[in-house]
Amino acid sequence: MTNRQTPLLDKINTPDQLRQLPASQLPALANELRYEMIKAVSQTGGHLGAGLGVIELTIALHYIFDTPDDKLIWDVGHQAYPHKILTGRREQMSGLRQEGGLSGFTKRSESLYDPFGAGHSSTSISAGLGMAVARDLQGATNNVIAVIGDGAMSAGMAFEALNNAGAMNSNLIVILNDNDMSISSPVGAMSVYLSELISSRPYQSIRDLVKEVASRFPVEIEKTAKRARDLAKDIVSGHSLFSELGFCYIGPIDGHDFNHLLPVLRNLERGQIDGPVLVHVVTEKGKGHPFSGPSSEKYHAVPKFNVVTGQQSKSSANNPTYTQVFADTLSNLARRDDKIVAITAAMPSGTGLKTMMETSPSRVFDVGIAEQHAVTFAAGLASEGLKPFAAIYSTFLQRGYDQVVHDVAIQNLPVRFAIDRAGLVGADGATHAGVFDLAYLSCLPNMMIMCPSDEAELVHMTATAAAFDDGPSALRYPRGTGIGAELPKAPQVLEIGKARLLKKGSDIAMISLGTMLNVCLEVADKLEDIGVSVSLADARFAKPFDRGLIRNFAISHKALLLVEESSPGGFSAHILQFMAGEALLDNGLKVRTASLPDQYIDHAERSSQLVSAGLDVDSLFAVASQLVSDKLEARQAKHFKKLKNK
Repeated sequence: MTNRQTPLLDKINTPDQLRQLPASQLPALANELRYEMIKAVSQTGGHLGAGLGVIELTIALHYIFDTPDDKLIWDVGHQAYPHKILTGRREQMSGLRQEGGLSGFTKRSESLYDPFGAGHSSTSISAGLGMAVARDLQGATNNVIAVIGDGAMSAGMAFEALNNAGAMNSNLIVILNDNDMSISSPVGAMSVYLSELISSRPYQSIRDLVKEVASRFPVEIEKTAKRARDLAKDIVSGHSLFSELGFCYIGPIDGHDFNHLLPVLRNLERGQIDGPVLVHVVTEKGKGHPFSGPSSEKYHAVPKFNVVTGQQSKSSANNPTYTQVFADTLSNLARRDDKIVAITAAMPSGTGLKTMMETSPSRVFDVGIAEQHAVTFAAGLASEGLKPFAAIYSTFLQRGYDQVVHDVAIQNLPVRFAIDRAGLVGADGATHAGVFDLAYLSCLPNMMIMCPSDEAELVHMTATAAAFDDGPSALRYPRGTGIGAELPKAPQVLEIGKARLLKKGSDIAMISLGTMLNVCLEVADKLEDIGVSVSLADARFAKPFDRGLIRNFAISHKALLLVEESSPGGFSAHILQFMAGEALLDNGLKVRTASLPDQYIDHAERSSQLVSAGLDVDSLFAVASQLVSDKLEARQAKHFKKLKNK
């Protein structure tokens, strides 16, 4: 049955069917695809603005190129929602980012039309070059197209790949989706003409191209030919960076006009140019979104919303997010300490640093999608006596790990890493989960790592990081809202490496790291209800951890349970190594660790992810009960004996 809103789209389940349409119907199809994408994201939440900006480009690419034989690689996978709809996944969009449903990013296991997975940015050119070289070595002739955009070209990795691709001279098409500029009409008209001309035949030099352009002007305005020649030179050689890197540069062209896109892409599909080509396509992020909003961040990532009014679904919790608590605390500290500076890698809103941008604008630096540079830039600031906070998501800090080691840790520079989105992140899935930072940071000498159990602790730890000058430090906190803890009126500087004892018992000791504390409190209550005496500590510090507390627990308890929302190799692993070295495991102490499993955890609600990882209340209660099973059995036997005697 055909939907009256989408009659053309209803006939398309694969790009082969798309290619049967006359080009004249593509603008109407674009309108339908835009409608369909808005409807889908309104039901699930997700990235909206980037996908809306590439509707026409997506249609044009699949219309001209023979996908999936021609490899189409989307950089920053949140551009790929329209691509998913056109490649047989339209009916599954209702499960986007939901447990068991479609990923919010491209994923090789999801479709043949996804030749390379992308959650992080700036990987497409490197991957595309690898595919192009593999094609050449195997004697194939298919096209490889990498679409990079939404800020991804600001990353150093993209330029490393461009440099390598230009030197190798393999046929590779790079589409630069530029959604941060506009073209004036005169320059745009000349650019379209030049783009089609350049892509239709090879030119040995700019001189040949300029001669061709000048020859098109009438004789009576021959005196203006020099001006035309200069304009052509400016347009072509003005992007000499790409030319110097060995690319044939084409553009800029309007990414929303099929009359501009199709001729250029058709020429490239036919192999009119040997070697790497970069097509500069200008698009509008969020184009066609039906609701008003700031143009700079048009519905980049949204929760579910009303498709008629645009009203976004809000969390029922009134508690502030951890990100906002960190941002407010840092901003307040910066007002009193002019040595505090902050760095973000293209995430001023996501990390909360927009707050400090308003209060201390000269001391907040957005360096673009360039985590490696962000870390070393922070190291340079620290080396001159400032107090830099590098606010970077856990999953993105992985991209700057060598700089963390070489430029910060080895030199023992006091860079403060504010690690947002630590732990599981729900709908964003495995590519964005912040589960490895404890493992990759805890192994570094001199690194101090704090993990708040609630938003009040986060306030204290932000102040502690600001006061800590003895070396590098990290403060890791989760995505989402806090538990409703009362925020302190004045932050305290914590004693480094000192845990917080919340319950004192004798049977089993539990040590919780970070936001697993609330779960552990519930487990402790359930154990006490069945007669088990429980000690519970909030570790606060993953490194240095409280060795005195651990010695005491090992000596005075029969069992020990270590709990963390982190990959294997993190907090628990270092404690076990310490205990083995201190011979604290030699006296029959039962020890268990509860961390994330050694596997990638797909997108789902965070609560569901915790259940699958065994970090929910019931799972931890079962583990703890097993540890004290001797006591429970003895208690049960005593109970039965009393009944028998009666």
